[in-house]
Amino acid sequence: MEGTSRDDETHRDGRADDEEHDDALARARAGDEDAFARLVTPYRRELRLHCYRMLGSTADAADAEQETLVRAWQGLGGFDGRHLRAWLYRIATNRCLTLIERRARRELPVGLEGGESDVSWLEPLPGSWLEPSPEERAVDRETVRLAFVAALQHLPASQRAVLLLRDVLAFRAAEVAGVLDLSAAAVNSLLQRARAAVADGLPPSATASGEGLGTLADRYVRAWEAGDVDRIVALLADDVRYSMPPLPRWYAGLDDVTGFLRSGPMRESWRFLPTTANGQLAFGTYLRDAERGEFRPGGLDVLTVAAGRVTEVVAFLEADLTAFGLPASLPDER
Repeated sequence: MEGTSRDDETHRDGRADDEEHDDALARARAGDEDAFARLVTPYRRELRLHCYRMLGSTADAADAEQETLVRAWQGLGGFDGRHLRAWLYRIATNRCLTLIERRARRELPVGLEGGESDVSWLEPLPGSWLEPSPEERAVDRETVRLAFVAALQHLPASQRAVLLLRDVLAFRAAEVAGVLDLSAAAVNSLLQRARAAVADGLPPSATASGEGLGTLADRYVRAWEAGDVDRIVALLADDVRYSMPPLPRWYAGLDDVTGFLRSGPMRESWRFLPTTANGQLAFGTYLRDAERGEFRPGGLDVLTVAAGRVTEVVAFLEADLTAFGLPASLPDER
C-alpha cells in the first residue's frame, strides 16, 4: 500500500482548516457566539499587545480589544470571509486611532520639561500579556520594551500605526494601505519617517541575560533590602536615569541618583520581589509599615540593563502588583 506524501497531508490539513473556518464563520453569522469565539480567540493576545503599543496603557488596550471584538461581531455581515487577521487588525487599529485623537499622549517623566503635573503616564505591561512560547516571547519582548513603547507615543498616530503594522507585525505595504485606507506610497513615506524618528530616540537594546542578569538581580535586591546605598550605586551606570511616575521629577547621572537615594528611599525599610514588566527585569517593592505590621506596596521598579549595569529605573508608584503575579502585601516577620 502506498504511503501519503507530506505535501498531500499538508494540502488535506489546509483544506480541513479552511472548511472549519468557513463553517465557524457561517455559524457565527447565524448568531453562534461560541463559533465566533473559536474564530477570534487565536488573535486576542496579539491584538491586545498591538493596542498596548498603540496606546501605552494596559487599561485602554484591554478596552480597545474588547471594543474590537464587539465591532467584529456586529460587522460579520459585511466581512468577505478572507484574511480574518487583517480584518481584525483593521478594526483594532482604527479604534486605537480614534482613542489617540481623544486622549492625551502617554509619557514617562524623563525628558519632560518644567515638571508637568497634568500628564497621562505610560503604564507597565505584565509578563502574562506576552505570548507563552519562548520564541514568541523573545519577539514580543523587544517590541514592548518601555523605551520602544515610549518612543512610539511621540510619533504621530498614523506613523505609529504604520510602523507597528509593517515592522512589528510584518504586514505587507499593500495590506497596511488597506487597513488604513491609504495609498502604498503614503504608507512607505510614513514608514520612513517613523523609522527615523524612533531610531533617533531609542537607546541600545543590549541587555544582560541568563546567569548574568540573575546575579545582578540578586545583588540589587540584597543591596536595597540592606539599605546599602554604596552597593546599589555599584550596580548603576554612570549615565543612569531614575523616575517615579506619577511624580514628574526625574534624576539623571550617578551623582544625582545617589543623592536622591540617600535623602529619600534609604530612610525606609524595603522588601523586593522579582517579576517582569515590558519584557524587562522588574521588582515589586514593599515598604515597611510598622503600625500595621506588614510591608505595603511601594511600587513596581522596571529596570533597563546594558553592559552589566542598570541604565534606567522607572518606579511606577501606583502599579497594581497583583497584576504582575505578586502579593498585595508582605508580612513583617521582625
